[in-house]
Amino acid sequence: MPRAVVTGGGGFLGSHLAAALLDDGYDVVIVDDFSTGRRDNLAELRDRGGLTVIEHDVSTGLPVDGPVDAVLHFASAASPPAYLARPLETLAAGSEGTRHALELARARGARFLLASTSEVYGDPMVHPQPESYWGNVNPVGPRSVYDEAKRFAEALTMAYHRLHELDAKIARVFNTYGPRMAPDDGRVVTNFLEQAAGGKALTVYGDGSQTRSFCWVDDEVRGFLLLLHSDWIGPMNIGNPDEFTVLELAELVRDVTAADVEITFEPLPVDDPARRQPDITLARRELGWEPEVDLRTGVSRLAAWYRAGSSPHR
Repeated sequence: MPRAVVTGGGGFLGSHLAAALLDDGYDVVIVDDFSTGRRDNLAELRDRGGLTVIEHDVSTGLPVDGPVDAVLHFASAASPPAYLARPLETLAAGSEGTRHALELARARGARFLLASTSEVYGDPMVHPQPESYWGNVNPVGPRSVYDEAKRFAEALTMAYHRLHELDAKIARVFNTYGPRMAPDDGRVVTNFLEQAAGGKALTVYGDGSQTRSFCWVDDEVRGFLLLLHSDWIGPMNIGNPDEFTVLELAELVRDVTAADVEITFEPLPVDDPARRQPDITLARRELGWEPEVDLRTGVSRLAAWYRAGSSPHR
């Protein structure tokens, strides 16, 4: 059987990716220190054959023995509250953690996939954002601990490709949502659903005209695996190109949940991007990939998942 290492496999995206790899016949080794990942995210996987979980901080090394066919580096705080609370750890996961993951891939002759982010585009001056756009990032703002960690991880990944001819792919992930997101995750979809469920006003920052693009997690993971098995080297946007304002999302959540709540407005956070939408021309051409689940369907599914009492706890 092929063998894959997933760093951050206890996280929202990492746990879905690990499940998909198991479905594809891989033995999977998850390495996670569970600082932001959740052990309950792996509850459905623990009884499956072929899964190994190593509790370890990837910024201090990757203690994985034996053959490895793929290394998928997903270890990082991802939501703004998480990375703002753990700024040094986030920078370490993007720098030393990425270097250890790359070294493991190089030493074992494995393919490498980095989970990067649309945050490398910052507050973009090009819309929608193609992979060729270099971005507009504040390198010293509060969000820089995540943005620059991922930008450095991309640079390190391409340096390993050029120096060691490593088979390296970079997935630039846009907003993704789905089961296993904690209600207190701090990202906008979960914020609105949690507020609606509690009968609280939905909090919109700014005037709500800022835009985001939301991808259902199964679509996102399908894109990751297609990218992993492709011949593509370098970055590729994996995200839903349908663009919504945050106010439109709030109104959709209110409609889907039938919550009789108001929408209130608060000041924008520092460096909050005004527009965010992936150009997925490359993914369509190289992978034949595009998302299938529309936003209303996905939000309805996630709301039902929360209502069923499936939200994880530490």
